[in-house]
Amino acid sequence: MQCLISITFVLIVSIICFFFSNHIDYRITALILLMTVSVTAMLFDIIPILITAILSGLILNFFFIQPLFTFHITNTEDILLFFMYLIIALVSAVLTYKIREAENKARDKEEKEKTIQLYDTLLNSLSHELRTPIATIIGAIDTLKENKNKLSENNQTELLEEIDKASIRLNRQVENLLNMSRLETGTLKTKQDWCDLNELIYAVIEKIAVVKNEHTIDFVTDEQLPLFKLDTGLIEEIIRNLVLNAIQYTPKKSVIKIVATHQSENCIITISDTGHGFPENEIEFVFDKFYRLPNTKTGGSGLGLSIVKGFVEAHNGSILLKNNTNSGACFTITIPTEASYLNYLKNE
Repeated sequence: MQCLISITFVLIVSIICFFFSNHIDYRITALILLMTVSVTAMLFDIIPILITAILSGLILNFFFIQPLFTFHITNTEDILLFFMYLIIALVSAVLTYKIREAENKARDKEEKEKTIQLYDTLLNSLSHELRTPIATIIGAIDTLKENKNKLSENNQTELLEEIDKASIRLNRQVENLLNMSRLETGTLKTKQDWCDLNELIYAVIEKIAVVKNEHTIDFVTDEQLPLFKLDTGLIEEIIRNLVLNAIQYTPKKSVIKIVATHQSENCIITISDTGHGFPENEIEFVFDKFYRLPNTKTGGSGLGLSIVKGFVEAHNGSILLKNNTNSGACFTITIPTEASYLNYLKNE
């Protein structure tokens, strides 16, 4: 019954939008359909919500994005808009459902009140974090479409870079949300294998090069570093979150230094910067979920550092934050693990 009602609701809204399609831009239609998905997420169970989100995306494609009455999209910007819509619709639907589910449980148990507050904080933060990159993408696409022949090649490249940065930011928020869900539900299991830490760190630096924001990332390969038995996916997320956090909260032209060493039975990774550091009285709270330093610039959901801590602890390791003597902050990650130099590993 819920599926039938939710599908009917989406169809009615879509018919109304199609009737006025000559007067309403298809991007406005996308926002109306997204609002429809959010309303169903406030009323129904998860299956009808997901059906509504996927159906609304298909309707947007078939009836409103050129060429009409086909699922084929020829325009690159429209392809990007379509996939961004699906991601936002699904994330918004699931997140709204989770918040509603938490609120229902909290009515029976007082201890759930804190959970509701945390999810509300997450929703408010992500609403900003999702809207900002989406607005950037749509604005850049509009400019490219309306002034394509007037823009220089450099201006077009700059707009494409803005779209790239916004997409990375949006993807980071979705990944953080999924990673936090894995940590909270206890489904996170490490899959450890031999890892070349030098290559892994270089790969992370390459992936975030587009958002370096005039920062310098200093990393020197240690050819004497052994292979470590680690979960490469989690270690990559740890380093990426710490570097992106430093890029976001330190002044332009700051230096971010990454050092990987081997001490006893431990893999040691330090990530330091030349920014302003952390207030001493706030250091003990920075790894708390949803925590953000007072008077910091907007942006971020307060999940990055708590995810870092969770991934480090999944390796039975520890992470320590302290301010440098001169300026900036330093994160030190210590993970007990097996180590093997290449010659030994080949003989195993």
